[in-house]
Amino acid sequence: MAANKEEAAVAADLIDFLNASPTAFHAVDEAKRQLKAAGYEQIFERGDWNLKPGNKYFFTRNYSTIVAFAIGKKYVAGNGFHIVGAHTDSPCLKLKPVSKVSKGGYLEVGVQTYGGGLWHTWFDRDLTIAGRMIIKQGKGDSATYSHRLVRIHEPIMRIPTLAIHLDRGVNDGFKVNTQTHLAPVLATSVKAELNKALAENVPDGKPNEGSNAPSNQKHHPLLLQLLAAHADCKPDDICDFELQACDTQPSVIAGAMKEFVFSGRLDNLCMSFCSLKALIDATVSEKSLEDESGVRMVALFDHEEVGSSSAQGAGSPVMFDALSRITTFFSSNPQLLEKAIQKSFLVSADMAHALHPNYMDKHEENHQPKLHSGLVIKHNANQRYATNAVTAFIFKEIAATHNLPVQDFVVRNDMPCGSTIGPILASGMGIRTVDIGAPQLSMHSIREMCAVDDVKHSYEHLKAFFEEFTRLDAKIAVDI
Repeated sequence: MAANKEEAAVAADLIDFLNASPTAFHAVDEAKRQLKAAGYEQIFERGDWNLKPGNKYFFTRNYSTIVAFAIGKKYVAGNGFHIVGAHTDSPCLKLKPVSKVSKGGYLEVGVQTYGGGLWHTWFDRDLTIAGRMIIKQGKGDSATYSHRLVRIHEPIMRIPTLAIHLDRGVNDGFKVNTQTHLAPVLATSVKAELNKALAENVPDGKPNEGSNAPSNQKHHPLLLQLLAAHADCKPDDICDFELQACDTQPSVIAGAMKEFVFSGRLDNLCMSFCSLKALIDATVSEKSLEDESGVRMVALFDHEEVGSSSAQGAGSPVMFDALSRITTFFSSNPQLLEKAIQKSFLVSADMAHALHPNYMDKHEENHQPKLHSGLVIKHNANQRYATNAVTAFIFKEIAATHNLPVQDFVVRNDMPCGSTIGPILASGMGIRTVDIGAPQLSMHSIREMCAVDDVKHSYEHLKAFFEEFTRLDAKIAVDI
């Protein structure tokens, strides 16, 4: 099934988003750029908010979580919020606080596993480093410290596999030891020694007095020199960082019929992109919010892959704080926030498991999501997903109105079930929630795949949700 021009255009925008977003920090930076271009005003949690119906705003937390919202022109305090929630993080290898590892004449980089990755897929890939650094500017009491994103585009590391001649049984089952097998090779010590003077970049061979830079005892001087060159600073100006290993192979539209997206981080940047584009396009003009009485919102959280328990994860108060500040800005009545939450609706958007042709038995017979077949509604009786009959109906009714395909998924009874931000927010806030996601293969691999037309299906479905939820919700009666 070859993608048509409209499908290819949306997928091409996704490719650009993916290639701009090697880390959660970069994903937020790209989302921020797109929101500003669409007329969204940046506000700050540390500052005062001055909100007006019909206007559009966003804020970031830790620069790895971003919340954007557009206030309907008919909004009054106590009205509901129509939210799509996704996450910016993906399983990866993050540099340790002391990353300097030297073994057997090689310089290696110490990493720790983040999330539940398919770690065997990280071997024999051309890797680089990206993330954020804290940079010192100035000296003494006049010194200031800035957050700066960094990304080295060229491949600088690799995790080589062991030759089959030295492990004849590897094809019978390769078990990765995440402590000893996953350290990427940065250089050989001989070459690094030849470059030592340049790498250390220390005048007269002495470190700067009072420097807060990562010690050469903690990180290879060669690595610090590479980072400093890409951040346009000196190695001694680097005070600290949060960095991760990244694949250098770009995301592409591929397949014999150009029907697939091949990329890392589809889980969950694909849903982050679709929700962001849906919000922007559903609020593109003043007329978009003319008859809207609610608040349209997208929340992209960090740390979903490790349980969401952080100051910027879905388990934090960030969502509640946003709803509270918006509601109380327009009224000091404390009861209106509770009323607003009960009128609200959350779409928890996280990628779903497509049926794998080589592992058909891994899916329950009547619930086999397929590529090209639209968003997947996730169900779980044990509340690993927050979907119920009411929330599923609402999402399906929107699909039916726009002739969009939709699918159902239930995990096999004899297999464990993953979870999402949906149950966390549903239980923490008491908000109606449906768990959905686009189908994909190779989830949590360094290289995943999904279908081009499902990207368009997802975008159109979420855009329709923003545009039509108010009208549809007025017709539904449950707690009567």
